[in-house]
Amino acid sequence: MITVTAPTGTIGAQVVDRLLEQGAPVRVVVRDPARLSHRVRAAVDVIEGSHADPDVIAAAFAGTEALFWLVPPNPQAASVEAAYVDFAKPACAALPASGIARVVGISALGRGTPMAAYAGFVTATLAVDDMMADTGVPYRALVLPSFMDNLLRQRAAIAERGMFFGPISGERALPTCATRDIAAAAVRLLTDSSWTGAGSVPVLGPQDLSFEDMAAVMSDVLGRPVRYQQIDGDAYAATMRSHGMSAAMAQGMLDMAVAKDGGLDNAEPRTPESSSATTFRQWCLDVLVPALNH
Repeated sequence: MITVTAPTGTIGAQVVDRLLEQGAPVRVVVRDPARLSHRVRAAVDVIEGSHADPDVIAAAFAGTEALFWLVPPNPQAASVEAAYVDFAKPACAALPASGIARVVGISALGRGTPMAAYAGFVTATLAVDDMMADTGVPYRALVLPSFMDNLLRQRAAIAERGMFFGPISGERALPTCATRDIAAAAVRLLTDSSWTGAGSVPVLGPQDLSFEDMAAVMSDVLGRPVRYQQIDGDAYAATMRSHGMSAAMAQGMLDMAVAKDGGLDNAEPRTPESSSATTFRQWCLDVLVPALNH
């Protein structure tokens, strides 16, 4: 049995789909089973509840061979540590005696850099990796840059104004990856019983791109001008708060962006193995264009 947490999110849903395509037995931990498609609900074992709940964890871990771990968004959390570290504590407490043979988690780039200690969401995510590794259960952290798919949050501004925004310099070239490549990497690890110990697997996309590079690609693909506008950090945090984020979580988002602008995501060496397949142009054609036309 392979247990998938956060199965209705962008990454988790694709992990579930890929596992089912391979004929793997799948269990999901989901707070609202109604968010699962009828096809998925009919094909998986469903554990209802939060994977921060020890009782839910006990039911989910029973008979599980491999676990996909992803902390779900909690924009109103009192702190970044509460959203990530405290959320993961019940699972980490249960893992040593669970019989689970391997865990694959969603994580971030930047370990070992000076910025990692002050990088908001990234700092907390790396702390969860340490907790998972300390359980002694074989663990692989998929260490990731920002996702191409994050641009879908600004599809209205792209469609209506030909603009997208962020606090990072438009000239800073950064790795970026498609969530479908993240899901593919996760499934490879979940279904491979040969690895042991703790480690990380970078998924960096095929090349580093600046937001100005992205704007040029989007302009070409969409056939109309699209431009990137850097915004002030305080304004960025205020926008996050206006969308319902707590002050602490909005600050965590800003701290992460500042660290990325300072080179946090550039510290990981690019290799053929870490360079995932989907180009930004292909992602625009396959994902952005349909989303704008929907």
